[in-house]
Amino acid sequence: MTDTEQKPEHAPLGRRLGFAIGALATGLLSGLASELLTQSLDSGGWIQRIGIALTVVLGVIAIVYNAPAVLKAIHRARRGRVVTTSELHLAAEEAEQWMVALGTKSGGIDAAEWYAMNADRLRGVLESGKPGPENADDLARICDALELWYVRQADPDALLELSEFLRTVGEGCGRNDLKELAAARAATAYRMTGDLRSATLWLGISSELATSGRTAAAMTTRRQVERALSSLHRAAGTSAGSDRNEALENARNRLDDARLRRPGPDLTAEITILVNLAVVQLYRHDAEGAVDQLHAAIGRATAAGDVSGEAHASELIGVAAWMRRNPREAEGWWKHAAQLNADIDDREAQARCLQHLGSAQAVAGNLQKAAEYLAESAGLRTSDSPLLTRYLKEVGDAAPAPQSPAPAPRLSWPARFRSWLRDRRSH
Repeated sequence: MTDTEQKPEHAPLGRRLGFAIGALATGLLSGLASELLTQSLDSGGWIQRIGIALTVVLGVIAIVYNAPAVLKAIHRARRGRVVTTSELHLAAEEAEQWMVALGTKSGGIDAAEWYAMNADRLRGVLESGKPGPENADDLARICDALELWYVRQADPDALLELSEFLRTVGEGCGRNDLKELAAARAATAYRMTGDLRSATLWLGISSELATSGRTAAAMTTRRQVERALSSLHRAAGTSAGSDRNEALENARNRLDDARLRRPGPDLTAEITILVNLAVVQLYRHDAEGAVDQLHAAIGRATAAGDVSGEAHASELIGVAAWMRRNPREAEGWWKHAAQLNADIDDREAQARCLQHLGSAQAVAGNLQKAAEYLAESAGLRTSDSPLLTRYLKEVGDAAPAPQSPAPAPRLSWPARFRSWLRDRRSH
């Protein structure tokens, strides 16, 4: 289908050009990133989660929950039957609607439950569908929905498999736009693993495949933000000095360019960029400047109904408060962020906030409370956290000696921030 041909109206169609908030610098927002957000491409959206039409879409969500026609398609796929074009379309419609709901106040918990029950089955639908020009868009929409979930679950291997599948569909159908997106998605997956060299390679491939259609500006913006995230990862892996300064400057320039190039007004795009710019400022020890950006992000998240974006911004305000030697304020923001994440059932993000709270209690010498927070964090985790493992060990080693407790783990705020950002690399 060419860019000039009429396509069906799908509110979250532009999602395929986005990435999740949980995916922020460290995965903040789309979500870092992203735990993720959108609008229709035709109305200017580009990231993966929430669009202007969100209110209308959410009204449909309760009705389509576990739609019999979609479940029928899934069950047939599990029996090895090839899914028909109409069945695939219904599955894509439902997946797209739940993708919009994920991370929102109105439907976040139900959406997380739906994904947990149906993500593997959606993969079965993909594998049972016969790729062709008539269903390429529906296959891509299911891939979009799964990308959001895999980023949130910190599963780069599954995301890489998804990228390969979409690339194969694009090659089989002669769709460079799908191959372009698949390459960008591979870059995200490699960045999540810390393989920045491969991430850069795939971003280059995506650029070479770039089309000049209606999605061109959105894809350019995605690549710029992805390059900014890679630069922030490089900053996290280097000590203070010229190399880090160069990486931070590059990240800031990429984000500024992304803000200028984004295709039209989009609250969720603004949230993603603001949060990442705040991370740059935190690295530069400019806590006040970061907080200004983050409060602006919270305002936009509230307007967009993006609870995930609000949670990530709140979490980072807590980091800024810790930098300013205000642990009480930091803990207040982390508790708030933890509750927001619990409200949308984002367990990884909730676990991260509980980890912050546990380490803060350890620094204060409250080892029993620290152990409670850290144990709760560990129970929610679905991915490894070396920093959490370290804190659990240190608190456990210190706890048996209440009369003369061993020193709690004390890190300077720059060290704590670097450790926090490294811990978020997989998102």
